[in-house]
Amino acid sequence: MTKRELQLRAYEIRKTALETIQAAGSGHIGGSFSIAEILSVLYFDKMNVNPEDPDMACRDRLVLSKGHCSPALYAALAWKEFFPKEHLSTFRKIDSDLSGHVEIHVPGVDMSAGSLGQGLSTALGMAMYGKNKGLDYRVFCILGDGEIQEGQIWEAAMAAGHYQADQLIAFVDNNELQLDGPLEEVMSPYPIGEKFRAFGWNVIEVDGHDIEQLIRAIDLASVTKNRPTAIVAETVKGKGVSVFEHQVRFHGGKPSEEEWKIAYAELDRKIAELGGQKHE
Repeated sequence: MTKRELQLRAYEIRKTALETIQAAGSGHIGGSFSIAEILSVLYFDKMNVNPEDPDMACRDRLVLSKGHCSPALYAALAWKEFFPKEHLSTFRKIDSDLSGHVEIHVPGVDMSAGSLGQGLSTALGMAMYGKNKGLDYRVFCILGDGEIQEGQIWEAAMAAGHYQADQLIAFVDNNELQLDGPLEEVMSPYPIGEKFRAFGWNVIEVDGHDIEQLIRAIDLASVTKNRPTAIVAETVKGKGVSVFEHQVRFHGGKPSEEEWKIAYAELDRKIAELGGQKHE
């Protein structure tokens, strides 16, 4: 896909995620919107995955450690045709496999998530297995910047550096807001990049909404040897919709009737500008 097409797909992921959340009556908008470009570049440009063989041994893996942002991942998987988009209407229903936090039994999902802070350890295990077995796949992990307040993250970071887990590439979604407020007011993890460097990681800092920067960062990370890579992505919580951006209440809050209308109008306008088709 071209860079424009990848940007378009990011906005299609946002709109599909929003439709999924609206149908369920709940869900996490802000963090889902902030990782849309990351997911677009991974699934539609960089990751070796096959919807027709979702469990193939040589596939790249993704662990969404901030698992409450399942609407974005499920939207990306549906656009990648791991399952029909119509299935998204079952999100958060009691008898559905599409729960509020990602679960491994969904086609294309490599690891369940829920309790924050555990995904990097899981991703490290996958990467170490691949390296020890001589399997040439990469393991991507998406972390929240609030999530990295968890101690287990730094235990995994220390181990990854020690064991030179170069098949591991972690993204930090640095949108500066978490459930209880601004990151620095709750408990600042800054400087994020320097902390990873101290544990022996290769660190790349990017604009997390810039397709070209994301592509370049993944390419550089993929050829880095004997060190895991942390891509610290500066993002905007609620990116793409004016009433959602930088608003902590949309970590998991529900829009008003007027805000729903504004959101869909702005997303449709952006999708049209990028050459996409309006979809209901």
